[in-house]
Amino acid sequence: MESTKLAAIHQPTFFPWLGYFDKIFRSDIFVILDDVQYPKKGGSWSNRVKILISSEPNWITVPIIRSFNGTKNINEIEIDNSKSWNSKLLKSIELNYKKAPYFDYIFPITEDLLAEPGNVLAELNLKIIYKICSTIGLKTEHFVTASSIKTEGSSTDLLISIVNQTGCNAYMCGGGAVKYQEDEKFEKAGIKLIYQNFKHPVYKQFNTAEFRPGLSVIDVLMNCGAENTLKLIADR
Repeated sequence: MESTKLAAIHQPTFFPWLGYFDKIFRSDIFVILDDVQYPKKGGSWSNRVKILISSEPNWITVPIIRSFNGTKNINEIEIDNSKSWNSKLLKSIELNYKKAPYFDYIFPITEDLLAEPGNVLAELNLKIIYKICSTIGLKTEHFVTASSIKTEGSSTDLLISIVNQTGCNAYMCGGGAVKYQEDEKFEKAGIKLIYQNFKHPVYKQFNTAEFRPGLSVIDVLMNCGAENTLKLIADR
């Protein structure tokens, strides 16, 4: 019987939530989807995420330059560094998490990551993702960028192409995929679908009486520390 080799595919997002790292932990190949079109309008997890601000989930955002003609891929999107957004963002994290149990350990890491954000959003996000993985003890040797492999098609066809190019025979998809994913195409291609079905673990958040799931990994790390964050992922 053929063994399962599982591919997970995700865009490079800004200080991702815990489910992102669950995909990294569970996959044999983790493909960073960095060469698909960036939405010209509206919000995106690529440049924003929620943390607890005054005990309520609120956005923290990396400003990007949207004044471009035509379309751009994610790995072409530039950060708008015309204003000191990073120092303001760090101040917001500091004010809202300075009493967190692991603030003294986690905040300097966050400072280092945002001190010199660079000019390209995807590069900043990848730097953050790699550093978080290193901090909590997740391997990254199985990372592959989509832009580094030869793929074709769009939507479901693109996903199938990526899975085939990585030599995997199974694909991990999230719950939201049912809206657009053509499952029968995976079956015809001989690729097994495995739904992530991530159930968010509950942990003690120091600054709210009601648990707030789906926040940035910053919140988990500030409340639980690196070792316990990994346990939340690995012990599910």
